Amino acid sequence: MDILMNLLFDKSFLITLFVGILAFATVVTLGLPLLETNGLDDRLKSVARRREELRAKHHAALNAKRGALRVEPISYMKATLDRFKLGNILEGEHSRDKLASAGYRGQAPLITFMFFRFVMPPLLFGIVLLYTFVILHLGWPVMQKIAAALVGAAVGFYVPDLFVNNMIARRQKSIMRAFPDALDLMLICVESGMSIESAFTRVAAEIGTQSAELAEELALTTAELSYLPDRRQAFDNLAKRCGHPGVRSVAMALNQAEKYGTPLGQALRVTATENREMRMQEAERKAASLPAKLTVPMIIFFLPCLFIVILGPAIIQIRAAMH
Repeated sequence: MDILMNLLFDKSFLITLFVGILAFATVVTLGLPLLETNGLDDRLKSVARRREELRAKHHAALNAKRGALRVEPISYMKATLDRFKLGNILEGEHSRDKLASAGYRGQAPLITFMFFRFVMPPLLFGIVLLYTFVILHLGWPVMQKIAAALVGAAVGFYVPDLFVNNMIARRQKSIMRAFPDALDLMLICVESGMSIESAFTRVAAEIGTQSAELAEELALTTAELSYLPDRRQAFDNLAKRCGHPGVRSVAMALNQAEKYGTPLGQALRVTATENREMRMQEAERKAASLPAKLTVPMIIFFLPCLFIVILGPAIIQIRAAMH
């Protein structure tokens, strides 16, 4: 205790400790910004690449040139798929649309998706066999162990789909959390006299801090409005990528405004109100379902502790009286 008190009142020790704290705070202050990644910049770069692809496709259509505009990734994944000729077999009917909805565009994500569809079944089959025969030493019959391995292989085929569906759900949640605010900003831009392309660009820049996914989709829609021959196709692509009823209603309203010449401000005002009501209804639905979701955790975790607290002293007294 005396040594500790002497250290606390030692000037050299206090100065050394204070300098060490300042040095640590300086390192943390300077190092944390370097470790943080800016996802918005990467997404905007992806949109810029997509814009360049659309520009190349537009020029190729004007010049009547044929050929693939996208360079397919040359890697061991593509070489494996080409060797076994599994591209057409593993590619689903809506695989490209699902990957685009999850934020993965181009040929490289599609090849990666198909490669893991090919690799995961035998990998999980081998893992299940290893656990059942070697590690766990289960007393099951051999055919039952092989059947369990086959079930693991079937599950492995759908693991990439589960991952993509999870990414789609997370992306849709992020988009719809900020979409009503984006519609309000878009309404202000349109009513101030800006075109729909300029409004999309401005809203994408402003909403990026709240939802980088929504900023990416709006910027991509701006690029498609510039280079696609049919403007309505750009709005339909936005609704398809987002996959939410609120976005589909906005795309339908914008298509009707493009087709019939109705005011964009009125259409955006109505859809913004609908999306805000939709978000409020979703919040109310989650709040109403909370008591039912808490029932099982209360039964499993709270009630046993409550019974122990209430009945514990009585059981101790009964045992003491019996002895």
